[in-house]
Amino acid sequence: MRRYGHGLVLGKFYPPHAGHHHLVRTAADRCERLTVLVCAATVESIRLADRVAWMREVHPGVRVVGAMDDIPVDVSDSGVWDAHMAVFRTAVPERVDAVFSSEAYGEELGRRFGAESVCVDPDRGVFPVSGTAVRKDPVGCWDFLEPPVRAALAHRVVVLGAESTGTTTMAWALAEHYRRRGGVWTRTRYVAEYGREFSEHKLAALRRLRPGAGWDEVEFTSDEFPLIARRQAEREEAAARAGSPVVFCDTDAFATTVWHERYLGGRYPAAPEPCRQHLWLLTDHEGVAFEDDGLRDGEHLRPWMTGRFREELARTGRRTVELTGPHEQRLATAVAAVDALIGEGWDLADPLPEKR
Repeated sequence: MRRYGHGLVLGKFYPPHAGHHHLVRTAADRCERLTVLVCAATVESIRLADRVAWMREVHPGVRVVGAMDDIPVDVSDSGVWDAHMAVFRTAVPERVDAVFSSEAYGEELGRRFGAESVCVDPDRGVFPVSGTAVRKDPVGCWDFLEPPVRAALAHRVVVLGAESTGTTTMAWALAEHYRRRGGVWTRTRYVAEYGREFSEHKLAALRRLRPGAGWDEVEFTSDEFPLIARRQAEREEAAARAGSPVVFCDTDAFATTVWHERYLGGRYPAAPEPCRQHLWLLTDHEGVAFEDDGLRDGEHLRPWMTGRFREELARTGRRTVELTGPHEQRLATAVAAVDALIGEGWDLADPLPEKR
């Protein structure tokens, strides 16, 4: 099988899927070096920078570059081809020995680069998927997506509330509910509250110094809360990468800002983590008995905390549903809200139309 010096793979990768990765790996195996050119248009919903980052992560040994290309698509028009090639040549000015493609235009693309055209799996027999199919039905194509794309598309649902209002119980119950749907949903993840684990470690460390010390003797510092928020966000990201099209989180980095206020007062000491969540479920304290599990002492603060969460969720414009009543009622309300979120889909815009 012939090998080449410099190969090129060009595409929108909107979003990248298993077929794209098969093409890139095939090209990489046959070239001394390979460039992947990601072209995006401003009408598209996924940023060029994200697509480039995803391709670099999945193919660390390959050079990946990006270019904006808002030129209309018409493979029958030589002038349009010239305009596209100006974009391509600016992004990839080096000599290209082979162009690898699964598309019908691959032959002309190779000719215009002065390179050999290599066709790879044009019938999609190895991976029966396309960018159009992914945009239309991400759930049906979930197994064709790599972890960074899954993380970007996964619906992230946060359960938050005051102490002893059932956030852990609710988040776990929701994950179990969606796992029972079968198929790709069996991988639905639950993200535990890192702040609780952090608190357990602080109490254990204090008891090593003073056996018998109680929770009321544990002291927090302001700089610990950004750490808690970062660890929470990291765990959420890992779950979104490995899970189903929905992930359930027992609190999130945003909630940590309110917990800082509860324990220390005053402003949160760092900029909040970037918001990647889609739905917040606020558990009301009314009707839920307070249980002291050794890490709680704020029964009297529960009405205040519920109010603060409600205020901050509204102030920051987060999509929120409040959960009230007994557990069964709360779970039914939560499932309805999550189903509505999933039912809205992803609203990925169509790329520039191709004139035929």
